Amino acid sequence: MIALLVVACEVAFWVLLAAGLALRYAARKPRLGAAVLLCEPLLEVVLLVVTALDLKNGAEPDWKHGLAAVYIGFTVGLGHSTVKWVDARVAHRWAGGPPPVKPPKYGRARVIHEWRTAGRWIVAAVTALALLQAAVWYVGGEGDTGSLLMWQQKMLWVIGVNLLIAGGCTLFPKREPRTPAGWEPGSPADRETADR
Repeated sequence: MIALLVVACEVAFWVLLAAGLALRYAARKPRLGAAVLLCEPLLEVVLLVVTALDLKNGAEPDWKHGLAAVYIGFTVGLGHSTVKWVDARVAHRWAGGPPPVKPPKYGRARVIHEWRTAGRWIVAAVTALALLQAAVWYVGGEGDTGSLLMWQQKMLWVIGVNLLIAGGCTLFPKREPRTPAGWEPGSPADRETADR
């Protein structure tokens, strides 16, 4: 049941997102659209309550309970940025909004972007870790918590990988390619280079 609820919450997330954006832009009802989008966190509350009740009723903790904790963590860490990302594209495509801002490619701006992205993933993983640990304590020493601990190890890997990526970008920042002196886009020299 828990695994099906996780899938249902993921489907409901996208349905609510689509409905909220449709109300906001197609129906021109921004307040109603915002209200629908604000219902998104209720999905995680329902999943959390059902998972806790399942464990309270004596269910052995397994990978499905761990998946529920991870799903909630990732929604906490990445849900808002996902909504903003989709909203910017829908606004541009169907409501005449400005083009979405592309992530920077070079220098300090790229480093800051990578750390912000890593920060979101780390918040997601730490939230999942905390929920998983709460489940371990909730079950106590009598239950088999191996599957919950396995999910915790995976969350530590997520944190490590994101720190590695952001740290690598900091230590070895990608520099903007240099252009020859006097070069201008569309110049004859530029066209020669493009022809090659």
